[in-house]
Amino acid sequence: MKNGEIAFDGDDQVSDRRIYSAACERNREALLDVLRRVFPSQGRVIEIAAGTGMHALHFARNLSQLEWVPTDPDSEARESIDAWSSAANLPNLKPARELDTRDENWVVGDADAILCSNMIHIAPWESCIGLFRGADHILHDRGVVVTYGPYRFPGREPVPSNESFDLSLRSRNPEWGVRSIDEVTEVAGDWGFCRHETVPMPANNHSIVWTRA
Repeated sequence: MKNGEIAFDGDDQVSDRRIYSAACERNREALLDVLRRVFPSQGRVIEIAAGTGMHALHFARNLSQLEWVPTDPDSEARESIDAWSSAANLPNLKPARELDTRDENWVVGDADAILCSNMIHIAPWESCIGLFRGADHILHDRGVVVTYGPYRFPGREPVPSNESFDLSLRSRNPEWGVRSIDEVTEVAGDWGFCRHETVPMPANNHSIVWTRA
């Protein structure tokens, strides 16, 4: 389960498994604007670390020509994803799949696009490496990766809220932390991806668009 998520106390049969995230509610429209612009009009999307499933539901509903496959390594998150999906009954939103980016083989099939929100900083560095290694294996030649979250930008004045967040993350787990965009870009390059676009987002986050180099 991602940071800041709480159980959603609803009144129907599937609500007890749904997890609600205020952050997902706040950023979904800004992120959808990016995805509408950079994702293909048709094809197959793998969402990495889909968390609550709220993003998967919103994006599948609004990008109806895309087959949306949410994944998460956490069983509680997968239950939440499927509960949200069951309540909506969208034909293009597929059941949640178990996936840890550090796995050598992603058993999810080929894809035209990958979305990874709020994972790189709340995971070991090996998860970032695994993200691009796996993307290289499953993405078609013109495939695109979008990552979302906070980043450090060397040469720029540090953002106080992100610095505080970084300290909080590292106090919880020393393997976590807000990453330098230069280090992420270097890892992406090792697997044949370049940073195509950097899009400022609300609350000092950024959407990063990665394409084949």
